[in-house]
Amino acid sequence: MADKTPKESDAPFAKRIDPTKEGLSHQQLHYIKQAEMQQWKKRTQKLTTRNALTGLFIGAAVLGIYGYTFYSFSQERIMEELDEEAKRTRMQGPKTGAN
Repeated sequence: MADKTPKESDAPFAKRIDPTKEGLSHQQLHYIKQAEMQQWKKRTQKLTTRNALTGLFIGAAVLGIYGYTFYSFSQERIMEELDEEAKRTRMQGPKTGAN
């Protein structure tokens, strides 16, 4: 079977460094800042897209609940109007032993 542990690289560009402790030139620090800025832009673009989708989903949910609330209250008024109309017809109708 093949060994699954990765082999260590002797390449100097794959080594992590601390820019504050290493003696780096102005050009090297500038390059590091540019690379970090590109990574930051890439990550923020993904986050912006994800945040926009989340905001749209939450907004749709809020509008749905708001609309449903108005719809249900309008249904209650219709039922109340039907009840009032039924009471009026009972009062205006002939009086029999069944009433």
